[in-house]
Amino acid sequence: MNGVRQTHISMPEKVKEIIGTLRAAGFEAWAVGGCVRDSLLGREPEDWDITTSATPEQTKELFSRTFDTGIQHGTVTVLLDGEGFEVTTYRIDGAYEDSRHPKEVTFTRNLKDDLLRRDFTINAMAYSDEEGLVDIFGGMEDLERGVIRCVGNARERFSEDALRILRGVRFAAQLGFRLEEETREGMEALAPTLQKISAERIQTELLKILLSGRPDMLRTAWELGITAWFLPEFDRIMDTSQETPHHMYTVGEHTLHALLNVRPDRVLRLAMLFHDMGKPDLKTVDEEGVAHFKKHALRSEEIARDVMRRLKFDNETQRKVAVLVRYHDYRMPVQGKYVRRAMNRIGLDLFPLYLEVRRADVLAQSTYLREEKLADIDGVEALYRQSLARQECVTLKDLAVNGRDLIEAGFRPGKELGVVLESLLEAVIEDPQLNEKSRLLELAEEKKK
Repeated sequence: MNGVRQTHISMPEKVKEIIGTLRAAGFEAWAVGGCVRDSLLGREPEDWDITTSATPEQTKELFSRTFDTGIQHGTVTVLLDGEGFEVTTYRIDGAYEDSRHPKEVTFTRNLKDDLLRRDFTINAMAYSDEEGLVDIFGGMEDLERGVIRCVGNARERFSEDALRILRGVRFAAQLGFRLEEETREGMEALAPTLQKISAERIQTELLKILLSGRPDMLRTAWELGITAWFLPEFDRIMDTSQETPHHMYTVGEHTLHALLNVRPDRVLRLAMLFHDMGKPDLKTVDEEGVAHFKKHALRSEEIARDVMRRLKFDNETQRKVAVLVRYHDYRMPVQGKYVRRAMNRIGLDLFPLYLEVRRADVLAQSTYLREEKLADIDGVEALYRQSLARQECVTLKDLAVNGRDLIEAGFRPGKELGVVLESLLEAVIEDPQLNEKSRLLELAEEKKK
């Protein structure tokens, strides 16, 4: 077949077994798509997809355990020892009506027809041990050149499935590749069709970009008019300047640098994405031409919550990210009682992430007072670790007395009880040595009087 290369790929035994079974029955069968791409790049594939000339019914006859994954589109999952592998019949996609799914598919006996419907050349290669690599559209060359290029006409590929626009940016971010010019033009032209894609799908691709080695590929998405259709808040910060000695970038460029300064954790990367999104709404410039963004953290938190709800993020992610955005610029004197109070306010689960957020934020600012700012964060972290090592009380659950103790001491249940407990916690945060039951009961009695 035209385009075959003798490039060896090491496939799992179960994949070899499925391909071997299909071929022994007289059908063509290949590993295809992302698993081939990743193998050629020396990466460990997350999963292995198989394409075959066998119809779904013929595939099901050959294996004892299967279930229909998307049989209307030709996909059957074959189970071997509890592990599932998707096996899809060669197909030609019909017209796309919703910028996402074909109205109908036609099964074909031609591998080239099946590869032609795929999104990018690097994902349109097939492999078998018997015949080697099938690379009809130059995917191997694009891998070597580090290029993301559509199979065939870029506008046609994106008009078929608008999500491919974001997928292209995501692959470039994950692989460190550049977008080929016609592919860029197609993305820009078809960007408005992203409105038709579900929030869940958008969220998945956005997270993959953010968690990649190049989250700053969002800049390219902005330049091509892509973010305007699912994250217009990002476009606003890209256009907001910061006339202050503490900054040397626009809000958006600062955000992109901050993303690069924090490890690829979903909560941390989302917090850095949103941490300054409130600045455009609150920008003022004083008589000397210096910009101010007072209370921007609270506005940024509101925007973060709105966007995460819109993109269908789970509640726990929303909670964690919102807290970090709210406190991303929270500063305190480097003293034990202030650090303990911050630990209480931010939460013990999020305090170490808060420190990472602050560092990433400072490192994306100008060099003005940078060393002092970082030294301040180091001091806070040292006191935080000291507090943990000493097992100092910073939450109600670690207080040496509880509501039942106070009721036994004569306090009535109700709102007053909570107020007293909070006041005792505040006293212990101020002076950890007070966290003894007898001393706290005495203190409670004094408050009662």
